[in-house]
Amino acid sequence: MPIPWASVLSGRRGKAENAVPAGPVAARAIGPAPEAPAGGETPEGTAVGAGMPAHGKDTAPVLVVNDLVKRFGDKVAVDHISFEVKPGETFGLLGPNGAGKTTTLAIIAGLLRPDGGDVWVGGHSLRTSRAQAQRLLGVVPQEVALYPDLTALQNMRYFATLRGLRGRERDVQIEEALELVGLREHARERVDRFSGGMKRRLNIAVGLLGRPRLLLLDEPTVGIDPQSRRHILDAVKELAAAGMTVLYTSHYMEEVEYLCRRVAIMDHGRVIAQGSLEQVRRLAGEAVVLRVRVSGIETPPEWSRLARETGCPLEVTDGELVIVLPDGPRQAPAVLNLLTAHGIPLDGLRLEAPNLETVFLSLTGRALRDGEVSTCGPS
Repeated sequence: MPIPWASVLSGRRGKAENAVPAGPVAARAIGPAPEAPAGGETPEGTAVGAGMPAHGKDTAPVLVVNDLVKRFGDKVAVDHISFEVKPGETFGLLGPNGAGKTTTLAIIAGLLRPDGGDVWVGGHSLRTSRAQAQRLLGVVPQEVALYPDLTALQNMRYFATLRGLRGRERDVQIEEALELVGLREHARERVDRFSGGMKRRLNIAVGLLGRPRLLLLDEPTVGIDPQSRRHILDAVKELAAAGMTVLYTSHYMEEVEYLCRRVAIMDHGRVIAQGSLEQVRRLAGEAVVLRVRVSGIETPPEWSRLARETGCPLEVTDGELVIVLPDGPRQAPAVLNLLTAHGIPLDGLRLEAPNLETVFLSLTGRALRDGEVSTCGPS
């Protein structure tokens, strides 16, 4: 149902559902955690005081998440995480399903109350100025929050009304948003006739109404066709070029690398790495990635045994064996000998430089995406 997320657009309180709690894992971050704004709030919403220096109206972070905690019973879904998003930045929040990304976004949107810490949007604390903070947000939830028996245009008009838009300004913003996501020609079609990708694109158009200072995008490309995925990625790029601030969550490493300059990687509710793309990639050290096609093997080996023998993090997904070699290319000959001993052909073998997925695999021993995964180390 769209009602909980619609409450963000109207400034009303609501509840988030399907938040997935997860257990703790050791954190590893680059650089200090952002400090909480202290003192007062300026009329423009730029926080100043002892906790955060007065950066000026155009340079103060649009979003500050400070020591955020959320529990569901005895499960910790968000475990003391901190990060900030600068004006005009597309910031990536990367992690596997269940890492706590959606719960974090629900707190930022004001749909869940944190058990610890706070969030500031445009200098407004969610604890003390929730309505003011929510007015600065555009929210695009992972679940499609639309009314299927209405047309795209009717949906847009409804949510525009919740945003307080009227008359020509409403019509101009609707047309601009539909044009951006490539749906202007489908404005008068019912949403229940849309493909999954078209619904997600309309979801984004709704989130743009009111020209928010901060757009929250929660896994916007999950389960959609390649054409719609390209539309969405291009739209986010265009928004960034126009200066919009975006918080983009995903478990697709290549999307975050394409869209973002800075990233935080979450796992089991904690931020385990944070910084620029280059800083986070350096966490892999000398590591390289060895990839081998294994889809044609009649009798696959026991992957957990192979992981123990190599002493390397590895995963098997989409018919490919991916092994992180922490010591770099010099580790390859010994690993290749083990693969041969297990009957794995070396056709299509390739070595690659580390990426964000490599970093996650090397830090956790698990993949960002669902697949058959084996961790490193002895039994």
